[in-house]
Amino acid sequence: MREKKPTGMSEKEYEIVELLRKLDINRPVALTLACLSGGDEITSREIEKCSSLRQPEVSIAMRYLRDNNWVEIREEKKTEGKGRPVKLYRLVTPLDEIVRTIEQKVMMESRSVLNNIERLKRLA
Repeated sequence: MREKKPTGMSEKEYEIVELLRKLDINRPVALTLACLSGGDEITSREIEKCSSLRQPEVSIAMRYLRDNNWVEIREEKKTEGKGRPVKLYRLVTPLDEIVRTIEQKVMMESRSVLNNIERLKRLA
């Protein structure tokens, strides 16, 4: 069953989400990647609006993207008022390269499963 498309997301972005989900990428990461896929620098608030994720979900997804060196974070001081600086996010690894990384991981896992099946056949 297809999940409801977030209101701030284009059809193309949501198709990216659905395909990433089929590759076992968790929902917040898939939604965040789709929001960033345009290549523009955006705030976490804009990611929340685009993806319909809550702030903690965006933070968790960003941690995963940072750990994989796929995203760059830049802080910009607010022009008026007090408060924390605004964080701006941008993909530093192109989406097609991220897809290749996911593909390599899936291929390695598949080879491992097939090797285990072959070993089981020999033992049976």
